[in-house]
Amino acid sequence: MKNWSGERLETFIYTRDTIDHIHRYALVSSFIENKIILDIASGEGYGSNLMSEKASFVYGVDLDEMTITEARQKYKNKNLEFLVGSTSAIPLNDSSIDVVISFETIEHHDKHHEMMIEIKRVLKREGILIISTPDKLYYSDKRKFSNKFHIKELYKNEFVELVSDNFKFYQLFTQHYFNGNSIILEDKNQDKTLFYTGEYSQIQQIESCPLYLIAIASDDLFQEKNDSIFEGSQILKLEIKNQIKNESNKVYNSNSYRLGNFILRPFSFIKKMLK
Repeated sequence: MKNWSGERLETFIYTRDTIDHIHRYALVSSFIENKIILDIASGEGYGSNLMSEKASFVYGVDLDEMTITEARQKYKNKNLEFLVGSTSAIPLNDSSIDVVISFETIEHHDKHHEMMIEIKRVLKREGILIISTPDKLYYSDKRKFSNKFHIKELYKNEFVELVSDNFKFYQLFTQHYFNGNSIILEDKNQDKTLFYTGEYSQIQQIESCPLYLIAIASDDLFQEKNDSIFEGSQILKLEIKNQIKNESNKVYNSNSYRLGNFILRPFSFIKKMLK
């Protein structure tokens, strides 16, 4: 397994973060069919590759040259191209993109308005932006958590202001994680949806704590999305399988196991000879 910095999601990682990320790509599936897509801050490239199965063409753009080199080597669909670039300097022509995807990007820098200007430059007039970011209230404040890779997180009102200042129409969602499942709710339905926990002796209502915000935005009217659920048991099974494999490797590589194997090896040979 390669060394992992923790900044980008990689395809050997199976956690709740995997479920959240994959659900977002499921959300966009109805918008990308036969379209030209920009996946800005494409990272490892799995998302760009997933979208290339439905899209006409996908550009994956990332700031890190090594990440782009590795993505080019790993994903080779003919309608997929990886380019070095940034959110404030996208290496594409004006009005060339149908849909821009930006998942977990804006919190990694503080050039938010410059990013929006660049996105609008490459988008066609009727183009769509689908963008997500952590909600600072739930992601950081309430959990007393600090992500060392994040430069500037936004509260919901700040995120809404950024989107609405740049696009005429938008739809806002919140993303929640519960018991192995990702739940994406339209913002206006968030307070209408009740969440509970408990066991045989008690049941109680709990706060939903949506860690992420997602917006779909355009200067043209678009078909709005409904609430959705991503059933994550398959990924959780792979997470457990990885944990078992890692623990087994620790045992096999331990000094005590190697010593015991060295001592017992002659007896195993004798046992085979006597059969």
